[in-house]
Amino acid sequence: MKNHTMMQYFEWYLPENGLHWRRCAAQAGRLEEAGIDMVWLPPAYKGAAGAKSVGYDVYDMYDLGEFDQKGSIRTKYGIRDEYLAAVRGLQQQGIQVLADIVLNHRMGADGTEVVVADETLSTDRNQEISPDRTITAWTRFDFPGRGGKYSGFQWRARHFSGTDWDEGAKRKGIFRFDGKNWERKIDNENGNYDYLMGADLDTDQPEVVKETADWGKWYLDTVQMDGFRLDAVKHIGFDFYREWLKTMRTHAGREVFAVGEYWSRDVNKLRYYLDTLERSLSLFDVPLHFHFLEAATSNGNYDMSRIYENTLTGLDPAHAVPFVDNHDTQPGQALVSFIPAWFKPLAYALILLRDAGIPCVFYGDFYGIPHDRIAPVPGLKTLLRVRKLYAYGKENLYFDDPSVVGFTREGDAEHPDSGTAVLLTDSVAGSKRMYVGKQHAGKNMMDAMGGISESSTVGEDGWAEFRVEGGSVSVWVFEKAAEKLYIEL
Repeated sequence: MKNHTMMQYFEWYLPENGLHWRRCAAQAGRLEEAGIDMVWLPPAYKGAAGAKSVGYDVYDMYDLGEFDQKGSIRTKYGIRDEYLAAVRGLQQQGIQVLADIVLNHRMGADGTEVVVADETLSTDRNQEISPDRTITAWTRFDFPGRGGKYSGFQWRARHFSGTDWDEGAKRKGIFRFDGKNWERKIDNENGNYDYLMGADLDTDQPEVVKETADWGKWYLDTVQMDGFRLDAVKHIGFDFYREWLKTMRTHAGREVFAVGEYWSRDVNKLRYYLDTLERSLSLFDVPLHFHFLEAATSNGNYDMSRIYENTLTGLDPAHAVPFVDNHDTQPGQALVSFIPAWFKPLAYALILLRDAGIPCVFYGDFYGIPHDRIAPVPGLKTLLRVRKLYAYGKENLYFDDPSVVGFTREGDAEHPDSGTAVLLTDSVAGSKRMYVGKQHAGKNMMDAMGGISESSTVGEDGWAEFRVEGGSVSVWVFEKAAEKLYIEL
């Protein structure tokens, strides 16, 4: 058994030089050494912005950087062969690859169609604010650059439920096409949050259901990835991905991991979605991300004993993917909620060293974000190594103080010198007695983060006293483990 650790291998402002797939392949060995065994790659298909597209403005999902469309052959990340080589390179290092799947919307259409639509209120999409009217919508997707290779399917207005732009009137709005309904089983933000952007897929339409399944099978056969990261799941009818995932797994004939992005602070919404999908996927723990943000911006007045309260990691860890930040929360993005730098090591200790969920590390935290002059998170590589080598065994929780909280892992026989003690505080320095196991009696433990210089000795009863400096985290490992840790780092 080993600890699984995911990395989101991109951030929004990567250079638009087409070298990312090569970079990924070159780094595969180092990622494995760091403790990463699962990598979420960015959307690999052609976006409306061509070589500048991050990947969420989906144009042609069959074009993986192979056809001259939207002003380029390559995507922002490279060409098709380089993408496939990156996937193989990661897998050869024992790293599973997750493909980013964006099925909610399409953008960059090749032509328009005249459509009858009603306009709905942006803050309540169930409320019409104008009767049926004729609009000119960008809904023709012909893919002339691909010429029918891999698929002859072309998108038309009947495949969509709505859009946000009337080309004829040059006017923005939320337009629901005549004869269409927003999805019924959907997130209730803004009354009904089926519509997000671009031309919104009608996932009740039989041709859409068939085409998305046909594409998914082609993608599995072509890329041979190990799993999916599903984008914007709260904007697609909740029954859709339950059936789509069943189809993909049947076609693959193997286990295919999936994690969805359901952006909500309300853990009950996440749990309802998991129930609806029969727990056939995991979800990113968005509530925990916002707990981190609140703790980091409360001037030491946040109750750290409740940091896992009403989070997916706290309530359903088997289906949780805890994270600290991502491409949407980084500075300059629509969902910006970037965790302040001082709290990042604490947050990563809380997701990497617990026995709960599959944590996801953000590329921008691991490598930095040059665009905003943001440096890599101090100590993150140490935390990853501790997770890989030593964070095993029974877990004991000490979330019993508003400021100084901690937990221990007692280690196991399968991982030499394993066992850890983690103590952190959002306020002043402190200490706490914690149990690490009688089998460790007499052993010395060292703070791998380097904040505390003196060692702590485990007593005959298996307990030891641990310290932490103010506004920081100390991560204690056994003396022999510390020597190996530093040598390998």
